[in-house]
Amino acid sequence: MARDVSDSTPIGSKAELIAWIAAGEKPASSFRIGTEHEKFPFYRSDLAPVPYEGRGGAGGIRALLEGMQQRLGWEPIVDAGHIIGLAGPDGGGAISLEPGGQFELSGAPLATLHETQAELQAHLADVKAVAAPHGIGFAALGASPLWTRAQTPMMPKSRYKIMANYMPKVGTLGLDMMLRTCTVQVNLDFASEADMVRKLRVSLALQPLSTALFASSPFLDGKLNGFQSMRSEIWRDTDNARSGMLAFAFDEGMSYEGYVDWALDVPLYFIKRGDTYHDVAGSSFRDLLAGKLPQLPGEKATISDWANHLGTLFPEVRLKRFLEMRGSDAGPADMLAAMPAFWVGLLYDSTSLDAAWDLVKSWNAAERQALRDAVPREGLAATIGGRKLGEIAREVLELSRAGLARRAFHDAAGKDESVYLDPLHEIVGRGQTLAQHLAARYRGEWGGTVEPVFTELAL
Repeated sequence: MARDVSDSTPIGSKAELIAWIAAGEKPASSFRIGTEHEKFPFYRSDLAPVPYEGRGGAGGIRALLEGMQQRLGWEPIVDAGHIIGLAGPDGGGAISLEPGGQFELSGAPLATLHETQAELQAHLADVKAVAAPHGIGFAALGASPLWTRAQTPMMPKSRYKIMANYMPKVGTLGLDMMLRTCTVQVNLDFASEADMVRKLRVSLALQPLSTALFASSPFLDGKLNGFQSMRSEIWRDTDNARSGMLAFAFDEGMSYEGYVDWALDVPLYFIKRGDTYHDVAGSSFRDLLAGKLPQLPGEKATISDWANHLGTLFPEVRLKRFLEMRGSDAGPADMLAAMPAFWVGLLYDSTSLDAAWDLVKSWNAAERQALRDAVPREGLAATIGGRKLGEIAREVLELSRAGLARRAFHDAAGKDESVYLDPLHEIVGRGQTLAQHLAARYRGEWGGTVEPVFTELAL
């Protein structure tokens, strides 16, 4: 999760909330790609999780952040005396912590996937250089394969205490989501309200396909868990009031206002005043807008309250001043590059976007939900409209490849951006997800232990 916004400008009407989102509109020539990816730090000596302050003389998460600050010169983000992240210059990305110590890069908004790849490689080189003296490595997959929830350290970030107290009230797996999952996301722009709606609908409908293609979490608690994307399954029982497939997005007349109406009634976690997080969990933004928060009577909403609230909504695709694709497990470096490529090819090329809409527009809400519910376990074998997802994947990948080719951005070797789709073509070609590949190795040459995954999926 990126840095919380601080803007105390009062905001007093729903129209202002709508206008704040609409201000994200930009011409296609200014569209950018913002990629976020998380990874699990671990001690190489015994594969244990890395606590904030370290252990036995070995540095921990704090040492990693301080090392990255020294290496990059980025501004530290501090919460109650603890460094909890770093902010790059001029909005050029950030490093932040997820609740269980997952180390996240929120990438800068970049023009091409070649720039995204260069950013990824530079980040991995930097973080590995800082981590090596502490004996720390990083593994990227959708769910923590070995550590129990109790073994996983909680980071000293004020908002996470509020969330941890609230999560068990609204689902059984919220703490697992916080502590034991990792994702890769891409943030993409829209040109108008109509463009936003078209992209939101296509990406919501196809988010289960992305979940299947990037599934990498067949392990939990040191054994097979029965799923290909345990991360996605965890989200099904985390907090259904703020997550899911947003069926209303497909209603006639969908607009910015439709999303705002939904967001107004999703329970808040907190509001931030100065450096203090106030626990207002369970109240709605509608209460705050009216100055009727039970916990803070008379307190009125600000721009930062709205921006922070939108950042604590967790649907499969999230709308802020851009659209966030949220359905994919983290994975090895080539998959971290493939994920933004997949969506850029579909959503940033009008021909591919129109074709993708033609593909999904006949699916109804019940079918979309059934697919989303089936994919965590079944992956590419799940079906919709009488077709297997693996078959649909071939068609959608071709749309993405063609869209990237038409963008015609070439690297120094003359390759266009479609080169980053290669690992997805391999998955569809062999009919086996990364999760299935890892599960087969667990049953075979790994001899029923998950420990080799820390080498196989080390970044």
